This record gives sequence, structure tokens and C-alpha cells, in this order.
Amino acid sequence: MNAGEFTKQLVLSSRPVSWINTAYPFAAAYLLVTREIDLILIVGTVFFLVPYNVAMYGINDVFDYESDLRNPRKGGAHGAILAKELHRPTLWSAGLLCLPFLVFLVAVGDPLSWLVLGLSMLAVVAYSAPPLRTKERPFADSVTSSIHFFSPAVYGLVLAGATWTWQLVVIIAAFALWGIASHAFGAVQDVVADREASISSIATARGAAWTVRFAVVAYAASGVAMLFTTWPGPLAAIVALPYLATVWPYRSVTDAASEAATRGWDRFLWLNQFAGFIVTVLLIWWWTLTA
Repeated sequence: MNAGEFTKQLVLSSRPVSWINTAYPFAAAYLLVTREIDLILIVGTVFFLVPYNVAMYGINDVFDYESDLRNPRKGGAHGAILAKELHRPTLWSAGLLCLPFLVFLVAVGDPLSWLVLGLSMLAVVAYSAPPLRTKERPFADSVTSSIHFFSPAVYGLVLAGATWTWQLVVIIAAFALWGIASHAFGAVQDVVADREASISSIATARGAAWTVRFAVVAYAASGVAMLFTTWPGPLAAIVALPYLATVWPYRSVTDAASEAATRGWDRFLWLNQFAGFIVTVLLIWWWTLTA
């Protein structure tokens, strides 16, 4: 395979439709604290936009190869099926792509930011790669996956020197609950493929219907948490509603029919764009109120 084809497979593996889900939290958190565009913001945003996702999803596709072969939804927006000869180059590419960004971010940060960044990268590797491979540890899989998305926001806040308040903690907790719910629902569609590959997950352990209901509770809790933030934060609670509407129809799905949840997951991928728009409007509103 030539370099161009390998690059295409690497990009496909990194789920470009989801790049914004990690870059945006960092950029928004950092910018709202510093209120200026600087080199750290630019470099950090690019890191969480591309290299971070190449590492997170590339490592996942390497170690999920056997399950992915049995999964009919792989090969597009849901990720690539990486041929075995691409596994080693993918891991090397992920590491080398991340390295210069990590060196820069360590150089401009302090020990606390190093800790948060280190834990974030540990979660990226530990989710898919042995020996931890939390992907196969029910409940730990959803928590680790959530860390992938809210840790860039935490890192941006720490790097920018934010003053932590209980309301800021509530916002991060709401974000974490959203991530837990999203992973749990996403795992439902893979119950059959994961069981055939002897891969454990929250959905294979607890069953499809139970896991969907767990996701409903976590999404609802995320929305309720936002009601306890300062104005206009409570308006963000409405972001949970379309997710609840998307997940609710699958609350009684059987394990055998769990692949039907893929239809809901396809809507989820685009719901993130809608949620991002609402959150952006609210952040701009908050910015003007606190200027």
C-alpha cells in the first residue's frame, strides 16, 4: 500500500466527523478563560482536532480488529477496518504525530497541566490497548470513553489558569455524564459483533435494553445538572432533550436486534453539531454578560 492510500485509511480511522468533539471543548475552555487567541490556543486546538483523534481511534481500530471484521457498520464514518499490515504503521504514526504537540504543550504548561494532559493521554491508550484495555471492563469502558471528551476541556481550563468554582465542577460533571451516556448507547449496536469476538463491554455485560435505559438516565442527569449553573447555563439543559428523544425508542431493544440502534447512533453523530451550536450561542451570551 502506498503512502497516499495509507494516509487515507489513517484519516478514515480517525473519524473526521468527530474531530470537533475533542477540539471544541479545549478551545472553548481555554478561550473563555484567557479571552485571547494565542499560539497555545492554536497549537492545542490543532492537537485535539487531529493528532489526538488519530491516536485515540487508530489505537482502537488496531486492537478491535477481530470485532470490526464482524461489524457491518465499520468502514465509513464509524471507523476503518485496518488491514493487519497497517497496524504497526498506524501505532507509529499516532505516536509520532502527537509527539511534537505534546512537547510544546508540556513546555508551555505547569505541573498540574502536565498531570491532566498525561491522564488524558493515558485514557486514550488505556481504553483500547493492553494491559488495561478498559474497553473490556464494563462501566470502566464508559467512564474512560467519557474522559476522552471532557478531559480536553479540563486541560484547557487548567492550562489557562482558571479559577475553579463549584459551578464549573458541575458543568464538567454534566459533560462527563453526557460522555458516559453516549458511550453506553454507542456500545449497544455492537453487542452481537462484540460477543462473537469475545469482547466484553457495558452492553454485552448488562444487555442492550438495560444499557439504553442507563444512557437515558445519564443523559437526563446531565441536563438536570446544568439547571444548577448560573444564567444562561440552565438553558443548556435543553441540549439533553434531542439525545433523550433519540435514545428512548430503543429502551426495550433485544440483544439480538441491537444493531437497530445504529440508526439512532447515526442521528447522534449529527446531533453533536446541533448541540455544539446551542452551546456556542450560550457561551457567546455568557461572554457578553461577563465582559
